Amino acid sequence: MELASYVIRQRRRHKDRLAYSDKRLEDFLAAMQASPNGVVLMDADDRIEWFNQTAAQHFGLDARRDAQQHFTNLVRDPVIAAYFSARDFQHSVLIAGRSSARSSAQRISVQLHVYGESRSLLLSSDVTAIEQAEAMRRDFVANVSHEIRTPLTVLGGFVETLQTLQLNDAERVRYLDLMAQQASRMQSLVDDLLTLSKLEGSPLPSEDGWIHVGSLMRQCADEGRVLSNLVWGSAQEIHVDFDAEDQIAGSESELHSALFNLVGNAVRYTPADKSISVSWRCEANGQGVVTVTDQGIGIAPDHIPRLTERFYRVDRSRSRETGGTGLGLAIVKHVLQRHDAELKIESTFGSGSSFQMVFPAHRVRVQVNPSATLVDQN
Repeated sequence: MELASYVIRQRRRHKDRLAYSDKRLEDFLAAMQASPNGVVLMDADDRIEWFNQTAAQHFGLDARRDAQQHFTNLVRDPVIAAYFSARDFQHSVLIAGRSSARSSAQRISVQLHVYGESRSLLLSSDVTAIEQAEAMRRDFVANVSHEIRTPLTVLGGFVETLQTLQLNDAERVRYLDLMAQQASRMQSLVDDLLTLSKLEGSPLPSEDGWIHVGSLMRQCADEGRVLSNLVWGSAQEIHVDFDAEDQIAGSESELHSALFNLVGNAVRYTPADKSISVSWRCEANGQGVVTVTDQGIGIAPDHIPRLTERFYRVDRSRSRETGGTGLGLAIVKHVLQRHDAELKIESTFGSGSSFQMVFPAHRVRVQVNPSATLVDQN
């Protein structure tokens, strides 16, 4: 009787230990299932024993279909084949992902770790965003280097000329003017880079600081006329149309930078004998819209989606001639995103463009007397 009781107790303990082990295994697999990385467990022959959902997405695996299959038979990639053949797993390799849920190209980092009796643990991670960020960094550095190198080369040539050649007063003045233009171009580039850096590193603008739209528009128009004198030798007509007391909540300096960039672009790309208009209106849904319209050369449709990319220019030679840095619309887009707003661009190639800054209703305060509309024809 005692022996039977002992056997029953032992069986119960064994059953409890098995249940505990099963529970621990379930918890372990659940933890790996929750991992943001792909996890694949393989036997000594590289047959798949288990994988989590992330790995299924990375490699296009199916839990019912692919268990006990050779990993290299399912993931047919020359990089993976060479990696497994070399048996050197001290480093990771990069392959194209197979996720059907993504519309863009996916890049997956893969590394194998051997454990136990020649079993292996394969870890994968989506490094697409990291690679894109690194590519953007390289492009940014290359663009900045190129944009600065050109005026520096010109400046260096002028300095050498002034140092080595005997010039008369008129020639010396001409060279100094050209040097000043190149220095100004570099200063503009540095200023725009600092503006972008400040925008990316500063807190979001408050919704409590209210700015008069009319004052902002009139100030940018006045500065646009000054720029017009510098670019074209005469002030273009810039018409301003606004409701006197309407306001926008946000950062005055940022909004000024955004609007002046739009006005400045209009000045640079509109012939001297054509006009520019800057207008404001409130929509029925409460949104506020600032529109800068020019009668310039217009933009081909295929260029419009890329206009807000840093250093993207439709016409590089013309932009340099008129003093553009290629960062203006990137600054506009960044400022508007920080103000919950968006930039809309409409253009007809050969006959002008319209740039709209659309602000949400919660950042717009409409004037008390809606009939007080001012038109500045200067």
